[in-house]
Amino acid sequence: MDGGLSGDLIYVFAFCLGGLAFALGPFVIVHLLAARKTRNYANKTEQFVECGMDPIGDAWIRYSAVYYLYALVFVAFAVDVLYLVPVALVYNRVKEFVIRDFVELLLFVGILSLVVVYAWKKGIFEWKRRKTVFKA
Repeated sequence: MDGGLSGDLIYVFAFCLGGLAFALGPFVIVHLLAARKTRNYANKTEQFVECGMDPIGDAWIRYSAVYYLYALVFVAFAVDVLYLVPVALVYNRVKEFVIRDFVELLLFVGILSLVVVYAWKKGIFEWKRRKTVFKA
């Protein structure tokens, strides 16, 4: 066997072990740092909470789909900001392409603004209150 091939295999195995360490390491760290006494062991409730207040009600409640749509709109604009901040920092450095760069920025912001227009037309931003019925 060639000495170069075995040296390459050592790197492959080292990267595989590093990947396993990054994948399994957080589980081991959480297991070592996790609280040993929780409310579940104290027979207070069946919920794992570690704040000072007693929980009220069940933890498994249903959320409206509107929350997820708000999250998607937020992600669209987070991506927008992640792109625009670095572009704004280097915008005026190359003088030949200022007009082209400005048009590209307008296209990018315009396409992402279509997310808001679409959400507005679908009525996502209209908050509808549900009537809660209290049982006596």
